[in-house]
Amino acid sequence: MRSPPPPQSQGNSNYGSPYGGQAGGGGGGGGVSFVPGFGGFMNDPTAQMGYQVGKTALNAGQEMFEQNVNRYVSIPALKHYFNVSTPYVLRKLLLVLFPWRHRPWSREQRPSSSSSASPDANYYFLPPRDDINSPDMYIPVMAIVTYILLSTLLAGLRGAFHPEVMGLTATTAFVVVLLEILGLKFGTYILSISNDSQLLDLVAYSGYKFVGVIVTLVVSETLNRGQGTGGWAGWTIFTYTFSANAFFLLRSLKYVLLPDSSSTHPASGSMHTVARSQRTRRTQFLFIYSYIVQFVFMWILSRQDGNPTHAKAAAAKIVGS
Repeated sequence: MRSPPPPQSQGNSNYGSPYGGQAGGGGGGGGVSFVPGFGGFMNDPTAQMGYQVGKTALNAGQEMFEQNVNRYVSIPALKHYFNVSTPYVLRKLLLVLFPWRHRPWSREQRPSSSSSASPDANYYFLPPRDDINSPDMYIPVMAIVTYILLSTLLAGLRGAFHPEVMGLTATTAFVVVLLEILGLKFGTYILSISNDSQLLDLVAYSGYKFVGVIVTLVVSETLNRGQGTGGWAGWTIFTYTFSANAFFLLRSLKYVLLPDSSSTHPASGSMHTVARSQRTRRTQFLFIYSYIVQFVFMWILSRQDGNPTHAKAAAAKIVGS
């Protein structure tokens, strides 16, 4: 004869439990594992139908977003420009600031995996992490953010900080970038540059000026002891960073605007060799963009008034408006 089972106590009752199962059983073999069932909520046909409807709506919204964005910018193409590594970032910053003895300036290429054995294989440019000459958008984006924060910090050290100063600095930076992109778009239209990847290359190169502007602000403020970027020290640093940026752009943009017909493996989507008249126009555009345009924009971005009276008056005017 077996003794009857012990009566269950009310302490182990599942009444009011949201999990609908027993929470014990960790020790013996007959115990029940803790598996939340949410009271059988997910087994409800209505809940499952709602989950499927929500998932379908989310996928449809994501697809619509990607289609609308891809009208203007290719998301896979943008991922290529953010494929960077820490060694690449450090080497690229040194190249932007000290480009004088760098060789070579041509970008590295590799054949596509599907046609690597064919003599007429399509060649593609390597991503930035594998080629220091490849343009990226990570450094320009981080440089813009750093420039905004640095300019605000310097204004605070001069006793002229207000929340509006950060907004004004950010607006100036974004307006400069927008005007430059519009100018590049117009230039690519005039020069018959129809490849979207080449336009993205130009946009990426337009952001490297902020590296020189940041160096100008930091070194000038240090040498001038908080008196702004004026004086002989400020102009000397500005002249160097501007010259380095112009030389860097002049060498780097040559393959975009002036492709060489002697290239052994022309990359897929790259331009063919242009005519002599078109080549002359692109050379003029390259010179104007690398020197004149960059000088104006870098001078606007690096202006810092070191006079405390003028700075406070400007800040008061901003707050009053």
